[in-house]
Amino acid sequence: MTQAEIKLCSLLLQEHFGEIVEKVGIHLIKTGSQPLRLIVSDTGTPLQQVKKALCVLIQHNFVTYHLHKRGFVEYEAHPSLVLRFLRYPRYIYNAKTLYGDIGELLVEEVLQNGNMQMSCVVKKVSDRLTETMEDGKTMDYSEVSNIFVRLVDTHFLKKSPVVSESEITKEATPPAAMPTLTVDDKDMYVVPKLNLIGKGKRRRSSDDDTEPQAKRKKQNQEDGESSPDDGVYWEVNFERFHQHFRDQAIVSAVASKLDQTSSEIVRTMLRMSEVTTSSNAQYTQPLSSNEIFRALPSGYNISKQVLDQYLTLLADDPMEFVCKTGDSGGGMFAINLHKALASLARATLESVVQERFGSRSARIFRLLLRKRHLEQKQVEDFAMIPAKEAKDMLYTLLSQNLVSLQELPKTPDHAPSRTFYLYTVKTLPTAYMLLQKCYKTIANLIERRQFETKENKRLLEKSQRIEAIIASMQATGAEEQQLQEIEEMITAPERQQLEDLRRNVNKLDASENQVDETMFILESYIATTHSKA
Repeated sequence: MTQAEIKLCSLLLQEHFGEIVEKVGIHLIKTGSQPLRLIVSDTGTPLQQVKKALCVLIQHNFVTYHLHKRGFVEYEAHPSLVLRFLRYPRYIYNAKTLYGDIGELLVEEVLQNGNMQMSCVVKKVSDRLTETMEDGKTMDYSEVSNIFVRLVDTHFLKKSPVVSESEITKEATPPAAMPTLTVDDKDMYVVPKLNLIGKGKRRRSSDDDTEPQAKRKKQNQEDGESSPDDGVYWEVNFERFHQHFRDQAIVSAVASKLDQTSSEIVRTMLRMSEVTTSSNAQYTQPLSSNEIFRALPSGYNISKQVLDQYLTLLADDPMEFVCKTGDSGGGMFAINLHKALASLARATLESVVQERFGSRSARIFRLLLRKRHLEQKQVEDFAMIPAKEAKDMLYTLLSQNLVSLQELPKTPDHAPSRTFYLYTVKTLPTAYMLLQKCYKTIANLIERRQFETKENKRLLEKSQRIEAIIASMQATGAEEQQLQEIEEMITAPERQQLEDLRRNVNKLDASENQVDETMFILESYIATTHSKA
């Protein structure tokens, strides 16, 4: 765990949960597994606050607990899951692309709460959608429930581990130190049969805050007693979303290198094996050309002969995204996921070198990637760059750890005159180094966004107050002249300052998302390389 990752985790936890949760979470990240007593003493935080912070972290799966061999419970943080906060907008946008507004809100609610019951999340989403509809229209529970079932069927949502029934029913004397959470792989994507009948309700602004609270509590208790999915919680399956992002990146790469038809064939192969292929697999399940032909979208009217030609072209391409595994069924084909991710990672490294050091340095970098090992004179000749410039570029890349130098001595004394000096690119260490720079970049972007917001805090609060006044006056039917007078409370310079702030914050948010895309490619490549080893 590097300092860049720890700093980024600290910023994310503080931004979303506050200082106490951040203090407890970062302490566990730095120290590893610790019991409750040590967490309280080391952080100097009251016991009740530490318990609440641990509850929040466990709810979102950032912290897990296990029984020590001496009989006490230890808590352990998972920083890789904390870093997934950066990808939450992509998860939500992806759900919207596939399943519309209902899918977007379902995934958003589950992400915000860590894990939820199906009946609870369906009612919440129905209420939220009903509030955005025109008067007289409501969202039916059954429509939201159907989208929830589709998300589970495609493995974007999965069951959370729960306490086993045998542990609940047996009377342990003395009671166990901690509950054991389990989930059956067979039932992980099985949705309980719920008969959710009803429609979303609008929130009334005239409701009293004190009386309905007791009424709501009583209603929730009644619902809890009769709820058929009591004890069944659902969480977002991050690995399935990552698999979808990986597939999209592979399809885009094929489309840019070859053509749209080739990318559609690769998309079809990935779609056919998306549920059966694990997230860390090296290859997809082998598919025959007949199966691929039958699964192609109806809009692509290509013959079987043309499909076979495309598959042969893809299998012979130097990218090696598609490989032929057999001859049965008109030919068996699979996608080499490791080679695909390695190609995407190399393209990312090349792009970074080109943006930072120019096209000539990128030419040298690509040459070393292709030829593996070259002497300085060979680099000058193959890249067709003057000796002085090539030497400067190589030394610059070497100083930035993008290129490494390997010595091959002819004699045991390692005399420089009798030693070959070969330049090479070690893709895995370079990818890891660039990944650490991405962590540092995102931490800087978050700090800059927080600074911009803090500097204009007074102006933002004033703008929010005025917007609230205008909204309440519009609800009571105020005249246009009155609304205009309220709007004029913000002067022209202040309005310009607000516009600049929004534009800067939007740029910083967009930059975070772009850096996260680079992080995803590098993380996927590193993970698949380690799993292959």
